[in-house]
Amino acid sequence: MDIKEKFGIRLRTLRKEKGLSQEELADRSGLNRPYISGIEQGKRNVSLEVMEKLAGSLGVEIGELVRF
Repeated sequence: MDIKEKFGIRLRTLRKEKGLSQEELADRSGLNRPYISGIEQGKRNVSLEVMEKLAGSLGVEIGELVRF
C-alpha cells in the first residue's frame, strides 16, 4: 500500500467519524466531490494547501491526516 492509499483511507475514516458525506466535505473545504473521491481511493496527490483545507473542514490538525 502506498502513501496515497494510506492517506485516502485516513481521510475517509476521519470524514466518516465526523458524519460527513464526500459532498459535505467538498462543500466545507472548497474542493469538488470527485477530487475528494479520488483522494480517498488513493488516486490523487494532495498538496499541503489541500491538506490544510481538509484538516480545517474536519476540525483536526494537519498531523491527524497523516497519522497512519
